[in-house]
Amino acid sequence: GVFITMNPGYAGRTELPDNLKSMFRPIAMMVPDSGLIAEIILFGEGFQNTKVLARKVQTLYSLAVQQLSKQDHYDFGLRALVSVLRYAGRKKRVSPTTPDDEVLLLAMKDMNIAKLTATDTPLFNGIVSDLFPGVDTPQMDYSVMTKAVEAELRKAHLQVTPTAITKVIQLYETKNSRHSVMIVGETGSGKSTTWRVLQASLGRLKKETKDPAYNVVKDHPINPKSLSLGELYGEFDLSTNEWTDGVLSSVMRQVCADEKPDEKWLMFDAPVDTLWIESMNSVMDDNKVLTLINGERISMPPQVSLLFETQDLSVASPATVSRCGMVYLEPSILGLQPFVECWLKTVPKPLREHRDPLKKLYDIYMEPSVEFLRENAKEYVPSVDSNLCGSMMRIMDCFFAPFAPPTKQLGSGSAKTVEVTAEKQSLIAKLIEPWFFFALVWGVGGSCDDDGRKKFDKFLREKMSENSVALPFPPEGLVYDYEIDDLGVGKVSNDDEDDDDGKKKKKQKKVSWVGWMDGMGEVTVDPQRYSDIIVPTMDTVRSAAIMELLLVHSKQVLCVGPTGTSKTLTIANKLLSHMPSDYLSEFISFSARTSANQTQDIIDLKLDKRRKGIFAPPLGKFSIFFIDDLNMPALETYGAQPPIELLRQWMDHDGWYDRKQIGAFRRLVDIGFVCAMGPPGGGR
Repeated sequence: GVFITMNPGYAGRTELPDNLKSMFRPIAMMVPDSGLIAEIILFGEGFQNTKVLARKVQTLYSLAVQQLSKQDHYDFGLRALVSVLRYAGRKKRVSPTTPDDEVLLLAMKDMNIAKLTATDTPLFNGIVSDLFPGVDTPQMDYSVMTKAVEAELRKAHLQVTPTAITKVIQLYETKNSRHSVMIVGETGSGKSTTWRVLQASLGRLKKETKDPAYNVVKDHPINPKSLSLGELYGEFDLSTNEWTDGVLSSVMRQVCADEKPDEKWLMFDAPVDTLWIESMNSVMDDNKVLTLINGERISMPPQVSLLFETQDLSVASPATVSRCGMVYLEPSILGLQPFVECWLKTVPKPLREHRDPLKKLYDIYMEPSVEFLRENAKEYVPSVDSNLCGSMMRIMDCFFAPFAPPTKQLGSGSAKTVEVTAEKQSLIAKLIEPWFFFALVWGVGGSCDDDGRKKFDKFLREKMSENSVALPFPPEGLVYDYEIDDLGVGKVSNDDEDDDDGKKKKKQKKVSWVGWMDGMGEVTVDPQRYSDIIVPTMDTVRSAAIMELLLVHSKQVLCVGPTGTSKTLTIANKLLSHMPSDYLSEFISFSARTSANQTQDIIDLKLDKRRKGIFAPPLGKFSIFFIDDLNMPALETYGAQPPIELLRQWMDHDGWYDRKQIGAFRRLVDIGFVCAMGPPGGGR
């Protein structure tokens, strides 16, 4: 017999053609009796008094639908209910002496608290306590796991917060109950950190305890939006009828054939939409089988699981949401303080004694500045708070780079470490404040428009005068009009020659704020093409200086501004004429027709093979790719831009998949990106 199951009522689904539909007898499915199903499953799992418990489970889920907020990642349907009851059965077998209602209560909390928002958690707890009056939730012993998580957080220089530990343990429990899990949350909420810490913790526990419950984890990151559907799942060549394997089918076949007990996680880091996720329904449900167009069926063994990392599920279908366990992370719970604490741990050794003054400065200025920016200024491109905080720390890292230990990779940190003399040590104490304010002005205040800069200037000057800063900005102009003359302390090479932009360096006897145009000599115009003449202005000089500061320390740069503000000209002039000799520059222009494949081919062609799986520019060189009109590629049906998703895969996972050798991962090193774009709108 041939059976068709379908639900044509939502995105990503179509009706059957009439000539096919007429050959089948339609059967309408009724809404199932959840109470009866729950009772039967509970009985099968070994619970007593199943009728009362089943009614409680059914009531909890119906009340959750009615009373909790409507979120895209919430699902309180039959699949969620069944998975909770099966999970409760596993808990029951682990601790057979615990009363039934306590086991069920624990299972319902374990399976639901992880996906709830901060406002819905108390509501859910209230419903549960009304349904189970007088029943205390049994406390599970996570001490072994907690110690491993804390050790891994410290090893990665991350802040050990109760929220971070809770989320890692919630992900662990959700993974134990569902083989496909989605980690949902805004940018900067700690999604990647959560799964990486869990991965490292499981490896540590396997090594230390030799417990078979823990296994080493190997992850296989894939960004499905940087590939076409044919490249992801495989496709037939219509002219030759030849089958070409896809990245997912190749990786999954290889991973599922490996019978070692080590865990394998297929990590999908991309926006989830119906264009690609619907084809994975059979893998995500209880069948655990990927069916390809050529008829091949790849079964997924227990040691393989699927992880999805996404910002939201606004365009995912209910079928997708119901098949996955959910872990939701909110940036608001985290705040900015952990970012500061983590960064302070990475400060180079010679500067460790200045951590307390730095911490004090962050406490006084950081959060008020971000709040002021959010309330009073307009950004050309929206940013998240953690990104502003991170931008500021990256600028500070550039000043601290000469004191960091030398690194093997070109462009990351300094080529040599500066010897810290007593004189320099006394200068550093004076420089901590000015360095901080320069980083604050450009890290936090650099993303807003001109009106916002004037408001931020006024706010910062007032805040600095309140706190009696030792070296305030000069009263003329804006705080954006000055750079800090740190007497070469924050630079690896300290000489008094002309710098790249033709500015004459004066020998200063003390640390001071100097205007960007101070020391700029007369501009002599060579007889050449009119269009090639570049007259330096304050905007071009400071943009070029800040860009070089970031690029030579391997930081990625994004320049945003309206049309006609000389973004392309400033960047091109800097990269072609005024960068150190070991930096190579390559130019790529995006248009509405640019595809991810074209972008990947252009970048791959410029790189050589270093060793197996690792590609880089010629030895001793560092390549910087300038991408103009970054936001020009046309949007897909649900808003994704494949070329940008490809670049994001490199930034998150250091590479992408080879297009010729299907399934092989290309790791790209010694490269950086500087991008320019106009504000969204008008085709962007």
